[in-house]
Amino acid sequence: MNGCEGDPKLPVGSIETRTLTVVPSPSKAMERLNVAIRELKCSPPPLTSGILRLQVPIEEQIEAIEWLHAQHDNLPRCFFSGRRSRANRNGFNLLMDIGNENGDTSFTNNLVGVAGVGSAVFFQQLHPFSYHDWRSIKRFLSPKCPLIRAYGAIRFDATANISPEWKAFGSFCFMVPQVEFDELEGSSMLATTIAWDNALSWTWDEAIRSLETTMQQIASVVVKLKKEASGESILSKTHVPNKTHWDLAVKKALQAINTSTSELVKVVLARSSRILTATNIDPIAWLACLQVEGEDAYQFCLQPPNGPAFVGNTPELLFHRKWLSISSEALAATRARGESRALDLQIEHDLLSSPKDHLEFTVVRENIQNKLEASFLPIP
Repeated sequence: MNGCEGDPKLPVGSIETRTLTVVPSPSKAMERLNVAIRELKCSPPPLTSGILRLQVPIEEQIEAIEWLHAQHDNLPRCFFSGRRSRANRNGFNLLMDIGNENGDTSFTNNLVGVAGVGSAVFFQQLHPFSYHDWRSIKRFLSPKCPLIRAYGAIRFDATANISPEWKAFGSFCFMVPQVEFDELEGSSMLATTIAWDNALSWTWDEAIRSLETTMQQIASVVVKLKKEASGESILSKTHVPNKTHWDLAVKKALQAINTSTSELVKVVLARSSRILTATNIDPIAWLACLQVEGEDAYQFCLQPPNGPAFVGNTPELLFHRKWLSISSEALAATRARGESRALDLQIEHDLLSSPKDHLEFTVVRENIQNKLEASFLPIP
């Protein structure tokens, strides 16, 4: 069901979360959810639209990425995890920072990672993301149910032509998972979500049957994932632009910056690399390896139906909005860490006293500030 095709001005009939009793393992959670789903079939809600989450707390802490790795790869899937480093516990955590005084934050306050398969409702279009689309997503969400969320991404430039590898994502792609595994600090939780809307030709009966089909494909046995690079054999490697054109682009950019009449002060160059390996790379296993390297970073994976996996491992938080407050942690002018405390201090001194790095950071800071001001948001 594509939620973007509905009327965002019409609220859904019901948004509800039901928490079942605690169980010791994922297999017991599966049993509990299957029983609850059968009971729902016998007493369907008298509503033409709604969204319902059933969640079962699990005593054991299991990594969300290991649960996702155990699932079939023929279903749409998503994964998001926050920073795991203790040094960043007091910083922003996108997974924890949800809910309000009306919502149940007993689970959200210690959320570490989220994995999901299937989609109870998805939101996708080819046109640029709009206010209408934002309202379509918000229509299925409520502060009273903070763990019913849509995970996804938006294109940087929705007006540019879509490359073949990105066509399955559209201009934007969000999903509320049908089956979701939440990794918590000291425990876990398995949940299912049912969404229906008769106006979108997706009835309660169809939603229940779809969920049952997905549940039949869910594995409840989770095996410890070896987070080590497998050393895949590379058959070919192609870069666009190649080194010759890259060097020319750098030279051209420097010439433009050094021109007195140029408004250009910074250029961020990028290239596309296509690497062909002897065997298929498992995106979830690869992401698990990145997770080990990036304790201070955010990891994500988004894979639409019949599409490739989009994975990432980034330390940057471009912007974070909570109610009327916006903050940014965009990075610029960075250095690699030293092998000792003394070397770290030397690198820190070099970075802070470098005019070139100070200029680079200033350009990024002012660019972000200007964009926020253009959105009529006050800058402290």
